Amino acid sequence: MDDTQVMHTARTAGDDGPADGAVGTAARGTAEDRRAVPPRPCVVFAAGEYYDGTPDVPAGAFVVAADGGLDHARAMGVAADVVVGDFDSIGDARPLAGERTVVLPPEKDDPDLLSALKIGWAAGCREFHIYGALGGRIDHTISAITLTARLARRGGVGYLHGDGTIVTAVCDGALAFDAFDARPGRMVSVFSHSDVSYGVDEPGLKYELRDGTLHADAVQGVSNEFRPGVASAVSVREGTLVVTFPAEAPRPRVTHWHAFRGDLGPLDTAVSALLVH
Repeated sequence: MDDTQVMHTARTAGDDGPADGAVGTAARGTAEDRRAVPPRPCVVFAAGEYYDGTPDVPAGAFVVAADGGLDHARAMGVAADVVVGDFDSIGDARPLAGERTVVLPPEKDDPDLLSALKIGWAAGCREFHIYGALGGRIDHTISAITLTARLARRGGVGYLHGDGTIVTAVCDGALAFDAFDARPGRMVSVFSHSDVSYGVDEPGLKYELRDGTLHADAVQGVSNEFRPGVASAVSVREGTLVVTFPAEAPRPRVTHWHAFRGDLGPLDTAVSALLVH
């Protein structure tokens, strides 16, 4: 069967299956591996704002602390599987380099959050819950939202948690929400991250878009709402959408219209070649 004819539905999206476990290598696996062992979620502690929320770390989750995110993990009594960063934003004791600590140069190209995602991907994770990446520096927030789109275009899914809101992205697929007792005034917004997104549907929401076309340089999907007791979805036939929704909404089921190829790339451990000496 051609990849474009495959429908993949799961709460945890994936493309290449479980990894060999090595930090900095691309995840590999067969279709049989994917069916036998669902990838476990990855929880990332970043160095930004945590507001009043407490990160949810499911049992068995793979935990990565990115730079100053280690301060927050330590404060919450969460042991990280891997710590990564140049440690320019850490407040407590700097971890020693070793098997579970990856020390990066400050003059690298990749942000620490992308390095954390690459480590989680190499460990076989395809669902990422990221805390401390919204709020604070606006450039870091934009960077984090961009990385959710990068995950989506490779068959993964990333959720940015912060201030009662979740931000995610979906590529050539759908986010399906079960019905719940939605409160008025809690907004669902949809933006095209790709230049153009075709076949956008929003059934079950207050404003029901059908087979719409969204553009990256137009704001056409802001301030929609869930309806109480009504199941809903946000889907796109072709393109990548960034979706924001209230944290109390049910976790969406992620569906893809085809299989994905590729990974997040190797871990960037070198000083940037663009650095002016």
